[in-house]
Amino acid sequence: MPSNAGQTSKGDKNAAPPLPAPLRVAVADSHTHLDMQSGTVEEGLAKAASVGVTTVVQVGCDIKGSQWAAEIAAAHDSVHATVALHPNEAPRIVHGDPDGWSRQGAREPGGDAALDEALAEIDRLAGLPQVKGVGETGLDHFRTGPEGKAAQERSFRAHIEIAKRHGKALVIHDREAHADVLRVLKEEGAPERTVFHCYSGDAAMAEICAREGYFMSFAGNVTFKNAQNLRDALAVAPLELVLVETDAPFLTPAPYRGRPNAPYLIPVTVRAMAAVRGIDEDALATALAANTARAFGY
Repeated sequence: MPSNAGQTSKGDKNAAPPLPAPLRVAVADSHTHLDMQSGTVEEGLAKAASVGVTTVVQVGCDIKGSQWAAEIAAAHDSVHATVALHPNEAPRIVHGDPDGWSRQGAREPGGDAALDEALAEIDRLAGLPQVKGVGETGLDHFRTGPEGKAAQERSFRAHIEIAKRHGKALVIHDREAHADVLRVLKEEGAPERTVFHCYSGDAAMAEICAREGYFMSFAGNVTFKNAQNLRDALAVAPLELVLVETDAPFLTPAPYRGRPNAPYLIPVTVRAMAAVRGIDEDALATALAANTARAFGY
């Protein structure tokens, strides 16, 4: 055995992780970005289905991506769409913020009128039957100044109103903004079905979410060594409010952290979550499948 056996070479870092053992009970990936993954949609869906991930929720983050999500969901029975302006997209539209989400390149500031126009398109898309949620929306304070925060909050409030009016789930992106996200939800009144995507709070926040009936969706980072706060939250979250997601191509679970993520890796996270909860893998998968269908109304 060579001295470097078992180590990941530079060439392997970009290689797709191997297929995990299939789940015996099929589940859904409650949050993924197929448009950012390699290969065709059909290939990705087939690979996921081969290991028991038979449903995916394709998430929009800007106008172009939301339109694409709706189109893909219309073409595939196993795909449901959500549509939104990502929190980092709102400042880009209003202020021309180069740190925004859009893949359309930096553009001139458009002001509030441009944000209203973009929100009108999200509103239109939210009315489509294959669109099951409005999101990912919310607040992201990681790299956002005061002007950007104001644009994010205005956009977030508008998305909450759109979700409630269309009777769709609200999918929340919350990065370093826990208190403000919870405040806005309380002030506006949360939709009947609200999902904290890639749940990032602690156990205390999980108890608040539980009291409000918010779903908490856990991603591959629940497997990271430095994510004990997520495992603590998962341990106290009511089972009927727990979802699983990839957020692919991001947040690939251990031991494949840093390599490309995709819906077929959901079983890795499910098994890690079952270990945290101390329950049988099949029992957790059964709950996850039912919870996701209930959260998104499909």
